[in-house]
Amino acid sequence: MPKKLPGKVLEVFKDVDLIIHAGDLTQIDVAREPGKLAPVLAVHGNMDPLEVKAELPEMNMVVLNGWKIGVTHDPHALWGMGEMRRIAKENNLNVLVFGHTHRHSVKWEGNVLFINPKSPTDPLPPMFVKSTIGVLIIMKQC
Repeated sequence: MPKKLPGKVLEVFKDVDLIIHAGDLTQIDVAREPGKLAPVLAVHGNMDPLEVKAELPEMNMVVLNGWKIGVTHDPHALWGMGEMRRIAKENNLNVLVFGHTHRHSVKWEGNVLFINPKSPTDPLPPMFVKSTIGVLIIMKQC
């Protein structure tokens, strides 16, 4: 895994209000570097060392413009939507950002948006898929 985010990722982040990282940072500086551009809401992943796991929670949440956004690394997405639905319902989420699979996914289900932005540094399968990040625009409700 790279020790820092690609420059193009940091270019995209320069005009955002919040950066969300769904885990597998592999070192805490991956969250600190973009934190110079905007606040970072991050969680630890299964590939993270103990020092990252000690600093970052398994689940994190924020409310932006009336939208409650949760982030977790592994909501058992490989086994279907059941655990993701439970997490969203129990936490009254409008958006659940998740990682673990390193595969892009965007799905509306009812009033909940489930997003996996993939990975800016370690996409799967690596030889066929380019790295990506997701940009979520949340408008203020009138």
